[in-house]
Amino acid sequence: MESSSSSEVPNGDSQAANGSSSDFKARMAQFQHSPLKEGNGLRRSPRVASSRMPALSKSPSASSSPRKRSWKLESSDEKSIKMEEVEFEPAQENTSSTTPRAKKQRSTTKQRSANDPYNPVNNLVDSLRPDLTLVCIGLNPGLMTASTGHAYAHPSNRFWHLLYESGVTPKKHIPAETRALMDLYQIGNTNICARPTRSGDGLGKEEMLEGAAILEEKIALYRPEAVVIVGKSIWETIWMAKKGVKRFKDPNFHWGWQDEDMQLGKIWEDGELVWPGSKTFVATSTSGLAATMRPAEKLAVWKPLGDWMTAKREDSESIKTE
Repeated sequence: MESSSSSEVPNGDSQAANGSSSDFKARMAQFQHSPLKEGNGLRRSPRVASSRMPALSKSPSASSSPRKRSWKLESSDEKSIKMEEVEFEPAQENTSSTTPRAKKQRSTTKQRSANDPYNPVNNLVDSLRPDLTLVCIGLNPGLMTASTGHAYAHPSNRFWHLLYESGVTPKKHIPAETRALMDLYQIGNTNICARPTRSGDGLGKEEMLEGAAILEEKIALYRPEAVVIVGKSIWETIWMAKKGVKRFKDPNFHWGWQDEDMQLGKIWEDGELVWPGSKTFVATSTSGLAATMRPAEKLAVWKPLGDWMTAKREDSESIKTE
């Protein structure tokens, strides 16, 4: 019948169809995913059958001259592929990791002071006149003090703070009021050396000793009731000048009021003591560079002087009210 005959396929055509189907499946099979075998990893390149990373073999030679290095790549089938030999220049030694870097030398305070002009303009003048109760004796003007003409003008200097905290003055003043202290409290000001420097290290020993002699003359001329030495180094110079020695060796050194035989400005006439000199108090330096003592320790040294000045003011006020 026509219906049955039309559904039948000739034998040759059937084989051809089966062949084309097999070829198609074979071509598709190459794209089929297959799980990796145990122990294998991802392949880096189709040229490399091994899943292991290349093992680099270096020449044991440590010669500093240019050398050739051969690199060996191992494959899973134990075949090796030699890479192209490349000539390498020897690497420069990193000396920074083995040799410590030279530390930059910082200039000392004395070296910096040596670069200061020998005679910068000094606008500070002594605050001295007769009948003063106390004269403060500093080392020498700093550059800011010399420029402004105000004593202890640098912001890091604690002079004005210590005067107030100790009781030397009843209120805290500023450097611009230096000369006003004479009228307010009969407090004057001078220095052992007049030449300004960046710091005290810029002063020479001979210059300091000359200043000590001039200081004695100033105190003898104006005869204040007391003086305060603002810094141990100043007192050491005064002590050596009085003793006629070249080194400070005082086993009995102490802060505060000194013995009568060491008072400044004594006046002798014909071998007789005419004036015993000013009561002498040795206090700490107030410079910001002098950090060997804590602020509380410095205040403790200054306090006896403040108590003395407070008592003086109270006596003066009681006399005025009578």
